[in-house]
Amino acid sequence: MFSLQPSHSTWLPSARAQTLNMVTPTLRVEDCSIALLPRNHEKNRCMDVLPPDRCLPFLITIDGESSNYINAALMDSYKQPSAFIVTQHPLPNTVKDFWRLVLDYHCTSIVMLNDVDPAQLCPQYWPENGVHRLGSLQVEFVSADLEEDVISRIFRIYNTARPQDGYRMVQQFQFLGWPMYRDTPVSKRSFLKLVHQVDKWQDEYDGGEGRTVVHCLNGGGRSGVFCSVSIVCEMLRQQRCVDVFHAVKTLRNNKPNMVDLLEQYKFCYEVALEFLNSA
Repeated sequence: MFSLQPSHSTWLPSARAQTLNMVTPTLRVEDCSIALLPRNHEKNRCMDVLPPDRCLPFLITIDGESSNYINAALMDSYKQPSAFIVTQHPLPNTVKDFWRLVLDYHCTSIVMLNDVDPAQLCPQYWPENGVHRLGSLQVEFVSADLEEDVISRIFRIYNTARPQDGYRMVQQFQFLGWPMYRDTPVSKRSFLKLVHQVDKWQDEYDGGEGRTVVHCLNGGGRSGVFCSVSIVCEMLRQQRCVDVFHAVKTLRNNKPNMVDLLEQYKFCYEVALEFLNSA
């Protein structure tokens, strides 16, 4: 039996966030029954950071794959249902699943908030040139660009078993401004710029309708910060209001480890102020 009681870091360690902690539900074993199936154990990086059944995306079967599970959760943005898919950095055995997710769910962007680190089973899951073949799924490198703290790479992905579906262009945004040893990014300005870059690509390429895959090491605190800031920026653009509490609460209702440190929660407020000051 696996315990799904949240680790200490799941709960914001301050009275200032007490209300947020109180309204964050605790996931029970039965809430994550699919992730806990024995056949899916090796696809989870951490057995105490699991997606609930109600938020799971399911992969389309290709190449005779026996499992349609991936450790990921669908999350709403301010204006679009299931706009984000939050997931862990792919494990060596889930790289194909990761790209299946991108293709199956019509994703336009990938936001990467952690480092490539083979010691933590965080492989480089993309090709630097040429084509990465994963059975009938192919990921082709198109271009790369470095601008301040973001490496942006464009890929063309397609399923050779279904040529009638055509291909999909996806841009990956690898954020370099959040070192592993820090609870929050180094710069509010550069993080806000990352959010703007993703929004700009989404609007230009897919009219804002494509989904964004967001990942960090375990699909938790860092991914939650990005989604929260993105939601707050949408609020400010559309309604000229700020409700960080609501943004974080909505995310944590689906996945309790989204924004899991007080410093991360405060950072969301600080970036909202940065947005207002730069408007």
